[in-house]
Amino acid sequence: MRTFATSARPSTRATRATRAASAIVAATVSRAHARELLRAVHRMGAATHTIAPFVEHSPNFVDGRFHSAEPARRPRARVLVTALAGAIRARGRGRVVGTIPVVPARPPERPGALAVTWYGHATTVVEVDGVRFLLDPVFGGRASPSLHVGPRRMHPVPGDIEAIPTLDAVLISHDHYDHLDAPTIRALERRQRPRYIVPLGVDAHLLAWGVPASRITALDWRAHTEVSGIRVTCTEARHNSGRGFVDSQTLWAGWAVRGPQHSAYFAGDSGPSQRFAAIGADLGPFDLTILPVGAYDPLWPDIHLNPEEAVAVHQDVSPATAAERSVLLPVHWATFNLALHWWAEPIRRTRRAAEDAGVRVVCPRVGDRVDLSDGDLDAVAARFQDPWWDACCAEDDHD
Repeated sequence: MRTFATSARPSTRATRATRAASAIVAATVSRAHARELLRAVHRMGAATHTIAPFVEHSPNFVDGRFHSAEPARRPRARVLVTALAGAIRARGRGRVVGTIPVVPARPPERPGALAVTWYGHATTVVEVDGVRFLLDPVFGGRASPSLHVGPRRMHPVPGDIEAIPTLDAVLISHDHYDHLDAPTIRALERRQRPRYIVPLGVDAHLLAWGVPASRITALDWRAHTEVSGIRVTCTEARHNSGRGFVDSQTLWAGWAVRGPQHSAYFAGDSGPSQRFAAIGADLGPFDLTILPVGAYDPLWPDIHLNPEEAVAVHQDVSPATAAERSVLLPVHWATFNLALHWWAEPIRRTRRAAEDAGVRVVCPRVGDRVDLSDGDLDAVAARFQDPWWDACCAEDDHD
């Protein structure tokens, strides 16, 4: 005879309680998933159909999408299959085995004459003639609309947004997730409420996240605006854009920043282009270039520069001064694994190419502030030549 405790048939009351509990758990999990899905959709930004009124007047917006002067071939199905196979073979190449050294960022209360602090990937704080700019701010843990899926940050951010003194403007190059991050924009709105200068259509995302139109300036290629006596010009790039299933609905760009005494150029994301020489001729030369050197691959040669191409771009935009009074800061590497190459390959190749070309390059740790104000550029560059990446890259990491 079975006791109640060992009965093979649970009581009706117990069965009902179990089913009720299961239903509550299922409903709770479903609601949590639904909330996360809604948050992810919100982080994606403006819906495609709402962007058109912001961009359709541009001569660069044709047949429902933006176009570069030189076509940027988009990966087709066969290329995507090849890339997937390559990603499987190259699994682990973009990772580190040690801890990436991060220096606590210490931006000065008053901006300098010419300085730059690398916060990782393309995120930088640039000081030009006493005016401070934040470029492509991504302080989140993933380059993704999801907090759980997508490229994960490989090192901490070197400083919080609230630790940056007053920003004069935020410059955004395009709307890909590794360059435009909704949680970061919300944090900027809570703590800084800065002015934003963006390419056409990116303003639609900012408006969707609650940024007032009065603090957004949206520009087409070669349009410009002023920030405390500094001219900021939107420049061409060879890339694409998109945060969902439809690409190139918003413009992508670089930024030329010129003050009374100093200047800087940020290329955003781009593949090789003849437009760089035109940018140099019209808007250059520049004292500082901030150029992407990572996330390249032969499968997508039109949308990301490789290291040798980045060094050539530095020379294109500052042809008369590249060797004399200009400095190259390589970015767009070390933070997110976005391609098939080895983790430290971009910086090694950049250094070799720069040496061969006679280009002055700085290789700071994440968080380092490179102060170029004193004019002795060789001495400054010499302080940022330590190959710190050697201590944390994989043993097989090679070019």
